Amino acid sequence: MIIDYIRIGLKNLSRRKLRSWLTMLGIIVGIASVIALIGLGNGLQAAITGQFGSISADVLTVQASGLALSGPPGTGVVTPLDKDLEEIIETVPGVEFAAGRLIGGAKAEFNDITAIEYLVSLPEGPKGKQLLSILALETDQGRMIKDGDASKVVLGHNFNKPDNEFGKAIQVRDTIYLNDRRFEVVGIMEAQGSFIIDNAIFMMEEPMREVTGKPENIDIIAVKVKSIGQVDKVKVDIEKALRKERGVKEGEEDFSVESAESVIESVTSILGGVQAFVIIIAMISMVVGAIGIVNTMFTAVLERRKEIGIMKSIGGQRKDIFWLFLIESGLIGAVGGAIGIALGEIAAFLGTVALNNLLGTEVAPQTSIILVGSALIGSFLLGAASGIIPAMQAMRLSPVQALRS
Repeated sequence: MIIDYIRIGLKNLSRRKLRSWLTMLGIIVGIASVIALIGLGNGLQAAITGQFGSISADVLTVQASGLALSGPPGTGVVTPLDKDLEEIIETVPGVEFAAGRLIGGAKAEFNDITAIEYLVSLPEGPKGKQLLSILALETDQGRMIKDGDASKVVLGHNFNKPDNEFGKAIQVRDTIYLNDRRFEVVGIMEAQGSFIIDNAIFMMEEPMREVTGKPENIDIIAVKVKSIGQVDKVKVDIEKALRKERGVKEGEEDFSVESAESVIESVTSILGGVQAFVIIIAMISMVVGAIGIVNTMFTAVLERRKEIGIMKSIGGQRKDIFWLFLIESGLIGAVGGAIGIALGEIAAFLGTVALNNLLGTEVAPQTSIILVGSALIGSFLLGAASGIIPAMQAMRLSPVQALRS
């Protein structure tokens, strides 16, 4: 019997194609928005989480804050970090070592093509090796830069791809110019899945200062904590030491001390807020769709009064009339939900492709079967709920009055 109701309901929808499509519009927009946003949001969260995947949980980062007009973290601030802060941080109990790094940009030339690239420094001496160990950075080709490499660089993995912005894969022993200064490529990094590392050029600190013209300040300090269990306490102690050194009060810090986990939590919180906001907008769209279904079903009852009268006159029961209209309204919601799911998945896929092209990542939209199933069932239930009152009106019609109409 249910199959017959569904067949009749689909037949009635096909008879009124334009009205049915317009009625479904609100459901389609709402479901598509939810599916696209959650799929793209989860993919974006995975991409951002991947940027910190190579950083251990026992590593803190210190950077200056304030008026940052442009550029990478730690640059363009009011009061930059002094290199002497490394020694001050290392006096904090629980700190194993602190290593400062430079972050900046430079004009890069290769294959007669010029582009602005992201530069990252490595410190000289043992700290450079310690930093590489905690970041788990290794080369896929060639070797890592070392002390004394004044004119040598190591490139992120994406520079080795033939479709990079230089139009040609850069190989070990190739020459690249940075701000018109010649450098030899001695290594290519392993793929990290991080758009930061995979698109960075690594060089020693002094050559980078010469290329970028940076003063003796540093942009960011990586702090290795002796034990993961001490991270929170060490973070607080470092903040105290830096407030004292930089002469600022609590709450007025011109610096920040963060762990990878805290950054990920902040990003997740922001994405969650954005998702919640868009879901609310999508819910409004679905409410509008539900109102459209109610209106459509009331119209259907008026148009099919004679049909209802004939059904009752030949023995159709009230419950048959009720279920016929209820399932038809549910089908409007379900078909709209199915179309919305398909459009949402397509939008999430296209958005993720654009994200991958922009950031150089390789993430996929992450939409669960549970979410898709819930959206489909929910849209059917929403449509059915919207059709309850029209269905009740239809089943209460008197056969004689219905036939007279």
